[in-house]
Amino acid sequence: MNSLKPIFTSLKTAQAALALQNRRQKDDALAGASAAIDAGRAEILAANKADVEKARTGEMKEALIDRLLLNDKRLDGIIEGIETVIRQEDPIGKVKAGWTLPNGLFIEQTTVPLGVAAIIYESRPNVTADAFSLAYKAGCAILLRGSSAALESNRAIVKAIKAGLADGGGIPDAVALADSGSRDEVDEILSARGYIDVVLPRGGKELIRRVVDNARVPVIETGEGNCHIYVEPSADISNAVEIIVNAKVQKPGACNAVETILVRRDALAALMPSLAAALAGKAELRCDGPARAAITGGGLKPAGLVIKDAVEEDWETEFLDYILAVKTVDSLKEAIDHINKYGTRHSEAILTNDLAAQAEFRRRVDAACVYVNASTRFTDGGEFGFGAELGISTQKFHARGPMGLEALTTIKYLISGTGQVRK
Repeated sequence: MNSLKPIFTSLKTAQAALALQNRRQKDDALAGASAAIDAGRAEILAANKADVEKARTGEMKEALIDRLLLNDKRLDGIIEGIETVIRQEDPIGKVKAGWTLPNGLFIEQTTVPLGVAAIIYESRPNVTADAFSLAYKAGCAILLRGSSAALESNRAIVKAIKAGLADGGGIPDAVALADSGSRDEVDEILSARGYIDVVLPRGGKELIRRVVDNARVPVIETGEGNCHIYVEPSADISNAVEIIVNAKVQKPGACNAVETILVRRDALAALMPSLAAALAGKAELRCDGPARAAITGGGLKPAGLVIKDAVEEDWETEFLDYILAVKTVDSLKEAIDHINKYGTRHSEAILTNDLAAQAEFRRRVDAACVYVNASTRFTDGGEFGFGAELGISTQKFHARGPMGLEALTTIKYLISGTGQVRK
């Protein structure tokens, strides 16, 4: 593997130039990138097809292949994401606060680009375009390091982006792809003090832990998504079934898919038979004793239904698959305690019509996103109106939840005086 230092140097130089560009210049460049992705869709889809075929040969799970897969609809979504970023206000140069000291000094707190970012992510080629567009609009250069599973897709997308930036009068060197496929790349990125200002890991537990444990540069930590839905007896049961099925089945490989549902004991009889029928042939259930009895006790066995006994390990597992754990609880407090013990501070939901329970759940659950009567699948930068996202931050620093443009900005203080000296 060749050293990434020339790329680091190029990105740093490009970022210094990008930081001086105004909104119109950045938006024109992003429009050029969007148009180039649209024009290059045949080449991008052909590259993606090669990645998908290789993944299937390697027996990758279908839920993970779905994360890798691109088609015309998903490319349209990528393009719309960039165009949404274009429509957003420039986050740079905003005066967040200003005040005058007793000595006459005037202080302004303003936003500036974070600098050169690196994102290390797994087999989701849409992240390539999403991360680029947010970084560019925020005045940041970005180094993209995707997984080897999406290598050809990422090469094709970055090729289009660079061509589009050139056509739009932008700075092509503000984006780069680390594409050797070597794991040594990650170690070099994590050690690039003085070149990389922030690293964002986006993927599974092992990837995130490796980055956090080994980085010598600042990290904005994203987290795995062991997400829960808690169901109370006051919930609209037909609506609850629809929400749970959506949260599990619509895209099980996503970090905001539900992995465990918690059901209050007096809601089991109403919920479980309908939920089992709705998930038969779609997802495997891993139930504790009371939840299983609520399904099978009346002799119900829908065609295609797979039920297994839940074990302790299931409560702490992000399945990223068509598997749903079910646990019985006796109170709101027990549900909240379970979530705060096993959850990953990502996305948690309560289904209830009890206003006091809603308020208590919102107040006590420790997570970036807390839902009432809705699917957890909305934890997404696009769904939140950001156009795209860098990832879902589960830490508690300046960025938490879906990360958009603001996550790649920092603060500069501008102080104006009239000759003041400190005594």
